[in-house]
Amino acid sequence: MGSYWLWPLLAVTPDGDFRSTFFVVGSWVYYALVIGVIAVVVGRLGNWAEAARRVGMWLRTDPASVGGPSPGDRQYDPETDPARWPQVRAEGAGEVADRLTDALVNGQMTDVDYARISHAWLSGRDRAAVAAQVRDHGAAACAHFSGGRDLSVRRGQYDVVTRQVRLGAAVDDTRTPHAYRGAGVAVGPDVLGTSLVAAGPQEITSARVVRPVVEAVCLDALARRAAVVAVVSHPAAAPAEDDFDVVVRPGGWSLDLYADVDDADVAAGLLAECLVGDLAGSVPGGEGSRAAAALAQVLGPWRAVHGAFPTVPELRALLDESSVRAALRAELEARQASPLLRELDAFERRAGAAGGLLEMLGDRLATLDRPALAELLAVPRGEAGGRRVFSLRDLHRPVRVRLDLPAYTHPEASRMLARLVLAQFAVWAPSRPRDVFALLALDDAAGVITPHGVRALHALRSSHAGAVLALRTLADVPEALRGPLLAASGCRVACAGLSTWDAQHFAAAWGTKWVEDRTVTHHEVRAEEPMTKVVHAIRRLATGQRVTRESVTTRREERPHWTASELAGIPADHAVINVSSAAGDQAPPVMTKLG
Repeated sequence: MGSYWLWPLLAVTPDGDFRSTFFVVGSWVYYALVIGVIAVVVGRLGNWAEAARRVGMWLRTDPASVGGPSPGDRQYDPETDPARWPQVRAEGAGEVADRLTDALVNGQMTDVDYARISHAWLSGRDRAAVAAQVRDHGAAACAHFSGGRDLSVRRGQYDVVTRQVRLGAAVDDTRTPHAYRGAGVAVGPDVLGTSLVAAGPQEITSARVVRPVVEAVCLDALARRAAVVAVVSHPAAAPAEDDFDVVVRPGGWSLDLYADVDDADVAAGLLAECLVGDLAGSVPGGEGSRAAAALAQVLGPWRAVHGAFPTVPELRALLDESSVRAALRAELEARQASPLLRELDAFERRAGAAGGLLEMLGDRLATLDRPALAELLAVPRGEAGGRRVFSLRDLHRPVRVRLDLPAYTHPEASRMLARLVLAQFAVWAPSRPRDVFALLALDDAAGVITPHGVRALHALRSSHAGAVLALRTLADVPEALRGPLLAASGCRVACAGLSTWDAQHFAAAWGTKWVEDRTVTHHEVRAEEPMTKVVHAIRRLATGQRVTRESVTTRREERPHWTASELAGIPADHAVINVSSAAGDQAPPVMTKLG
């Protein structure tokens, strides 16, 4: 039986003698050829060449460099050790670096201290003054003006040095690209500078998205690198009041109604956005422009006479009572202010015309003119009149501001105040120094998104500033602005609990991707030769299936990153997040386990 496989050798061996030398040598050569053919076939099928290449690379590589150097083999380089402050030593300040190294080794320095002193040294400030502060105060040098060096409680995972906060981790899901599975999802100023929109239940967006971001920027503010304004309607959306420098609420600080602007037209635009911004729709030149023009006609004359813009009660009386306007006219005539008299005359003609614009402005002002809201808005700055007034003009310094809105007792007034803060933030953010990142966070942006607000998000991207807007549903945004809002924001978070209607907008914003579609079809093989028919019949009897031939078709086609039905079925405590940076880098939407 063994000689059966050697019949080619027996045919050429003299006398068929399998004991001859020719047969023995030939058999070994024959076996080698057969084994070689089998090895080549199996090797090509199993990709042995790639496996051999990897084994060769592993044999030629230093084992210590594969898994990282062991503690005993690691070469210590004091020139690059961050704990020894090489950037300080490079400037010849070895004594200062030694003082900082001792504070770090002894546990007297926190990550906020490290980030703050590093920023002060590298930001181009007077390094002699920084060195003097380090000699006098050690790790507390260059401290924040509040004296704070950390938050009372940290709820999230932060890297203060790289200025990032972790929102969660990408799950191992078939819809998540392989490169992102299991990776952490974090945001920082470079990402928040494109603005972030989160949609979902308020308990999730406030505690899992807004709160970590606000805490991270508060830590960055303690490092004197950022300023934050948190407009809070849900208690879980921001840290405690002790972690803020300014808390705007009844009994606390007041908010400057006009944000310390001097131009009457700008002040009128801020008020118009606050009062009727939600009625402007998506058409420029609507109610907002008309209201701004009418308000500017009375704000300018009032400021010229009284030296300041009117308070809410004064403005309400100015719009509603002709006697107040008559007294203002008499003052202007006494001063012979003809241009301002023409403005007031134009307002009187507008007041007499039909249309109800002034009545609508008066009704909206009446919403703000409530005893419970009297301490929230003020005109003077500083501590005039015993009231501390904060203006968003102060965002040029690393200040932490919290504005508590009466969302449950005065919902309409809360939405108006939120629109006012967003409008003021859009005015002053571009005029700040670029070394301080500014963030505005609203945990409930319902009724806040207006055409002016969408344009403001576009402008913030080039101003080293950003906004975080949380929504329960996109139905809180006018239908014509839902697409522009998602287009203006570089970061989008779709949390679990979205309806299919909301999910459609996110799916459209994320667009499509190219995929390879592979289609496999089976065709029955029809035999023509008698012998082939017999073989097919035997095979069909043995397997119970007809003989088929497999046909594979591959084509490229566009498919949505996420469909609306997939987004509506996100598991609890999960969200689909995509981020982009101000520099233009983008990441695809990935499913993320929050927390």
